Amino acid sequence: MKHQYPIMLDVNGACCLIVGGGSIAERKARSLVQAGAHVTVVSPDFTAGLIDMERNGEVVLYRQTFSSLTISTEVAEGTTPYKLVIAATDAADVNKKIFEAAAQHSLLVNVVDQPELSTFIVPSVVRRGKLVIAVSTGGASPAAARKIARELEQTYGDEYELYLDFLSEVRLNVQAAVPDKEARQQLFKEMLEWDVLSRIRAGSFESWKQEMFEAFEKEPVMATIRAFGQRL
Repeated sequence: MKHQYPIMLDVNGACCLIVGGGSIAERKARSLVQAGAHVTVVSPDFTAGLIDMERNGEVVLYRQTFSSLTISTEVAEGTTPYKLVIAATDAADVNKKIFEAAAQHSLLVNVVDQPELSTFIVPSVVRRGKLVIAVSTGGASPAAARKIARELEQTYGDEYELYLDFLSEVRLNVQAAVPDKEARQQLFKEMLEWDVLSRIRAGSFESWKQEMFEAFEKEPVMATIRAFGQRL
């Protein structure tokens, strides 16, 4: 059995095309804008949310029906090399035309709720700062993926954003001060066993963290970090 290959795609600064102007298209547009993409949306009509996004300069709206020329003309002219295309219309024949036009030019394309007409699918996502958990059923049941994502949201609360920021900050400081790579990796593994999350939930994390970094600045050795871990 073949499996899809999961990746995290960098669309910062990339041109992305959405065809459709409903609530699903709006949700896809917001997600892409948050990832730093330049988003173009094509549809005869748009939600109030998409119109607001246009007013705010977040998206470009073209009030027209889709034509394969929407993609092929711009690709031929080299004016807008779309990185990906999303079909979010409620017309199956239009969605198929979008897929065919995008595939003809080897563009990544997703037809909402039609994985058989998609070269990629968009998983349900739980975000906690640097932590991103993606859940996919390979198109078998998007509803099940959303349910699992909701369950994960209960397990991985907002405290994980501070937790990952902390681990990242320690990593950068230790890498700059300690040349021994194996020793650093051992410390980072040990830190995963520290009950930092309880500190965050209890509200005593910031003072503990500040004290630790001040001590490390004065004595930049791993023993300093470990001493604070032992206090948890």
